[in-house]
Amino acid sequence: MKKNQTFISEFILAGFSISPDLQLFLFVFFLLVYIITVMGNVLIMVVIGVDRTLHVPMYLFLFVLSFSESCYSLVIIPKMLVDLLAKSKTISFAGCAAQMFFFLGLGGTNCFILTIMGFDRYLAICKPLHYPVLMNTQVILWLVASSWVAGFLISVAETTLIFSLPYCGSKTISHFFCHMRTVVRLACTDESTTEVVVSAISICGLSGSFLFIILTYVFILSTIFRIPSTDGWQKAFSTCASHLMVVVMHYGFAAMVYLRPNTPGTLDNDTLISIPYTIITPLLSPVIFTLRNKEIKIAVRKAISKNTHSLIM
Repeated sequence: MKKNQTFISEFILAGFSISPDLQLFLFVFFLLVYIITVMGNVLIMVVIGVDRTLHVPMYLFLFVLSFSESCYSLVIIPKMLVDLLAKSKTISFAGCAAQMFFFLGLGGTNCFILTIMGFDRYLAICKPLHYPVLMNTQVILWLVASSWVAGFLISVAETTLIFSLPYCGSKTISHFFCHMRTVVRLACTDESTTEVVVSAISICGLSGSFLFIILTYVFILSTIFRIPSTDGWQKAFSTCASHLMVVVMHYGFAAMVYLRPNTPGTLDNDTLISIPYTIITPLLSPVIFTLRNKEIKIAVRKAISKNTHSLIM
């Protein structure tokens, strides 16, 4: 049954259904999280860019991931911070489409970058003699470009499907950003087919890249277990530990958002469940890669000591 056919030019973001005092607390908390996230990712990019010893595939992929994570946070958090203090929490129809496009595109790009980072570790550990040839500059550029193209192709497909639907009647999005599940439910036609197709695209993208990462680690572990020395084990594991932790966190939080069944009442929990995936993951990724990686920590100390020495001089 169709709803009242009134064209919607803007949406209202419901945000967090809490008291005004808690809104202020959340603003301060998320602002601090955003500042730390940006500083952490920028620190990683600057350190990798300045330190030539880190100009190897593993850290170049980490540089791209940090850049993508920074853009990903920029798409969601600043608007959410403004809405926490604003009385009118509106977003234009085009703005909502743009936010969803970049959110989905950058989220997909992050998944594919993590996938090629796993592939890089597979080549480094399982094919060490051929690694310099297999992972040359041309291959790195091709893999990075393919990750961005694939991520945004998925985003184009999903965003086009969702915003080609007619919207009328209710214009309140029960979320703090234009989440695809909450937006598609506002369509004034039967949206079930579109929702199934969009969910299928997301699930295929997530599960496909995750299964590829699992496959690479099966080969990695089989190679590590054949290493005779304990030192060799530890060195091999240390190169994979931070990446594996980020993969588990990233895909775990993503599964909570995209693989949940669409049963009645689930939309009410989407706001809280999306916080780890949209806000916490970009914060923890640079922390994990910095604290768990010896080379990054050494490079950070060198950069800090160099800047301190320059200030003293």
